[in-house]
Amino acid sequence: MAQKEGPPRWDRKMQQRLARGEAAALGELYDRFASLVHGLAHRVLGDERAADGITREVFAHVWEHPDSYDPRQGPLRTWVATLTHHLAVQRLRATETEALALEGSGTTEELEHRVRRASVAARADYIVQSMPVPLRSALERAYFQRRDYRQTATDLGITEDEARRRLRLGLQLLSTAHDTEAPGAPPGFGGAA
Repeated sequence: MAQKEGPPRWDRKMQQRLARGEAAALGELYDRFASLVHGLAHRVLGDERAADGITREVFAHVWEHPDSYDPRQGPLRTWVATLTHHLAVQRLRATETEALALEGSGTTEELEHRVRRASVAARADYIVQSMPVPLRSALERAYFQRRDYRQTATDLGITEDEARRRLRLGLQLLSTAHDTEAPGAPPGFGGAA
């Protein structure tokens, strides 16, 4: 039976540096993951200021609790994304529940539907951002530029078979956005945070 490979060396070193209180480590972590954190928070909340607040909360949590990351559970990137998702969903529920109480329109079922929809969208964004560049490039051409597999192959300088393979694999990965039990799915990334 194959053993699960440990986290990348950078992840372990980063956690150690954060645990020692190295401010430069927080800066490096911020440089690497701030756009991911902000993008996921914005995708869930749909609000720039709220996403800014979640971004601050995530990096404050990482700074104050670096030992809450367990390298055996997966990459630091996934942990940061999961933390972001959890905090953004909490904020969305609180905001929407408050609005529901004040306005009296809507139901808790509609609220949960909005939370699930936002969670799936954030997970899809995470999957796309995390997939290898060749897959992402093929999907971007097919989706945003409305290119078929032949045009994608020509654009990327690859065979048509390779273009079909990349598109198929990319779409298979993307289809797991609804499936929180999929291999490699970040825990808590299904809306039930």
